[in-house]
Amino acid sequence: MAGFRNALPLIIFLAIGFAAPLLAVIGYSFMPERSFGLLHPPTLENYAAIFNGNSYISFGWSLLLAVLTVAFLALICYPIAYGLARVFGPWAPVITLLFTIPLFVSENVRLYGWLLFFIKNGVLLGTLKSVFGLELESWLFTRPMILLGMVYVYVPFMLFPMTLGVSMVPNETREAALDLGATRWQVFREVELPLSMPGIVIGFLLTFVLAVGAIAEAKILGGQTVIPITHDIEIAFTYAQNWPLGAALAVLLMLVVGILVLFVLRRFDLDAVLGRR
Repeated sequence: MAGFRNALPLIIFLAIGFAAPLLAVIGYSFMPERSFGLLHPPTLENYAAIFNGNSYISFGWSLLLAVLTVAFLALICYPIAYGLARVFGPWAPVITLLFTIPLFVSENVRLYGWLLFFIKNGVLLGTLKSVFGLELESWLFTRPMILLGMVYVYVPFMLFPMTLGVSMVPNETREAALDLGATRWQVFREVELPLSMPGIVIGFLLTFVLAVGAIAEAKILGGQTVIPITHDIEIAFTYAQNWPLGAALAVLLMLVVGILVLFVLRRFDLDAVLGRR
């Protein structure tokens, strides 16, 4: 009972700050179209409109870009994390914090920096034209540029958990495997990779959840070449003034992401992540 009383402030905070807005969004998703109150009879017309429309395209693009972002960041960040852990040892997490410095600058400002870099007659193409006489078309407002922006923005969210995961592998374990006759590839495959998997999976999940809700990259670097689902949600809540439809889209997005995350977590040992064993 004393424990419950001590936890009561936290419970109230979570109920007001997390559960109440979430329940309000869920409630609005069952309201009639373009209604702004919760006193109407519930209806499924918003979900029917989603499945009868083309929102599935936005869902597909958001999920595809998020998966590609995770895949590219895995290939980029793991070698960096491995090098940081092996070279700097216990100082690796501290060095990795340096990669979080860009987070102190607005994401939009950083993306507009890429816009100025790649725009026609900008930093890159302007330099190539003036110095080498090469006149190339701008790469902006294409799907690869959206992916580039997402990979750039979410590097810290993948790198930091990965570095922690690789740092969890004791050097004694590597040395013992080598002493027993294992090759360098066998040590990586059978020892280092499995033991660092907690940090890797956390990086995967964190990056995926953030990337699936990305919108600025598609707007600034993609020029609306791709319409992510978060853009449809924003339009529904703002310009269209159709809060119930926006709420229904948000609920479906939460369900899809939640199911995927739970699917991964059910096959993963959380005790290993928390260091309980």
